[in-house]
Amino acid sequence: MTETSANEPSPWRSLWNLPDDVAYLNHGSFGPSPIVVQKSYEYWTRQLEQQPMNFFLREMEPALEKSLAVLANFVGTSRGNLVFVDNATFGMNIVAASTRLETDDEVLVNDHEYGAVTRLWRRTCQKAGARLVTCELPAAELHTESVFESIFTRVTSHTKLIVVSHVTSPTAMVMPVEKICRRAKELGIPVCIDGPHAVAMLPLNLRELDCDFYTASCHKWLSAPFGSGFLYVAPRQQKRIQPAVISWGGSISGRQPGWKDEFNWLGTRNPAAFLATADAIRFLLSTASPENCTQLENTQSTKPHTMLDELQQRSRQLTQLATNELRHTIEAKPIIHDRSLRNDSMVSFVLPAELFPTQSFKGKAGHRHPLQDWLWQHHRIEIPLVAWGSQLLIRASAHLYNSPEEYSRLAAAVRDFTHEV
Repeated sequence: MTETSANEPSPWRSLWNLPDDVAYLNHGSFGPSPIVVQKSYEYWTRQLEQQPMNFFLREMEPALEKSLAVLANFVGTSRGNLVFVDNATFGMNIVAASTRLETDDEVLVNDHEYGAVTRLWRRTCQKAGARLVTCELPAAELHTESVFESIFTRVTSHTKLIVVSHVTSPTAMVMPVEKICRRAKELGIPVCIDGPHAVAMLPLNLRELDCDFYTASCHKWLSAPFGSGFLYVAPRQQKRIQPAVISWGGSISGRQPGWKDEFNWLGTRNPAAFLATADAIRFLLSTASPENCTQLENTQSTKPHTMLDELQQRSRQLTQLATNELRHTIEAKPIIHDRSLRNDSMVSFVLPAELFPTQSFKGKAGHRHPLQDWLWQHHRIEIPLVAWGSQLLIRASAHLYNSPEEYSRLAAAVRDFTHEV
């Protein structure tokens, strides 16, 4: 087993149907599914379209529970604690709809949170006359203790909920969620974790984490279809959870009632993405073919080398390569320096301000930095740029289909842009 040559495509790329000329470095935003998962989605769609009455009344709920059982085993909980939702944003809206706030109550977030999450909780607080408190993390010395202490210095007797990412979207920082949950539980404060990047990127055991709510999108590192996500609700919170969308409630197949009934039937929709999630997990846990594997770190191991093992190992190599290429080419540096806060699949780099000013870049939905469009138009590279305060970040993701050549290509293209403008 040898590592892929720097100029060769990934040996796993044929398992996806990405265009040959595209360097897709944005799995962190919109992760495409492998072909086998696309086929699973198509199978379940055919089952629905062939006989909708039979599917909805007799097949859907048992099939959802089977798929949930596979997902629950993967994320370390019982399927009774999980419900499928369209994406992490949908799940977060359910938590917001279920959180009863009064005047002077506080919801605590931090300044590395996903913009849509902050916007949701700001509006939720405004409607209730409550306050959204934003903790500013210390940019100069980000490490586990400084992040933890910064968050809990903003906790007061009015704090009713802590909302925190598992892996932050703009800065790709792994938050110390285990430590945050332990301390919050001691104080009697519920914690809602926004975790779309963490599933399959990092080991996840919800039973051990013991948060109150965890919401995730499965189309990211798990590579399930778009429109698949989940919401975990701890047993202590299930009686008060409320849907963000009201429909009939109850089981459409006449099963015994449960807390998840309000979420399984939100009106007529295609659940194929939920049902294909189990096949995305089976894909990642399948044995990787030896001829396509990178060099194993522990050659004495008798444990089968899975696609998930290969993903984590390959991503680590590729993000390190991206770091070296961008640092040497344009002196871009990772915004997160402390190893305990970094992951191996996604990294955000600070672009030099003198070369990439942010004055004309709003950094909001619908506003793209000229570099992002230029990379696509001239080099067929898909990668996001983020305005982070006064800094411009470029965020590189790595998945099985990526190759070393794509990161060298990225660094050279970004350098070329500075000569064009």
